[in-house]
Amino acid sequence: MTDIPVITAEELKAKLEKGEELLLVDVREDEEVEMGIIPQAKHIKMGDIPESLEQFEKDKEYIFICRSGRRSENVCAYLQDQGYKVRNMVGGMLDWEGEVK
Repeated sequence: MTDIPVITAEELKAKLEKGEELLLVDVREDEEVEMGIIPQAKHIKMGDIPESLEQFEKDKEYIFICRSGRRSENVCAYLQDQGYKVRNMVGGMLDWEGEVK
């Protein structure tokens, strides 16, 4: 298995605060997202990723987020195998201290 690039919640928050344009995808279930999602994130449930590939472009990097970083890591592994540029937010929303909506 290829190593999956990672980003910490802290690093992500710092990048967003600097105004960096990042492509965030939250792969949690609907009821989890209702409790708060990073404002810039797009919500695509983990189970919906395989049929949502047309929403991703191979020349862009996507950062995947879930509750703890485990599901998003699985999604990253799957997409990386398909040739997409991915990064997993380790620690997930449990580690996130930034803004949520």
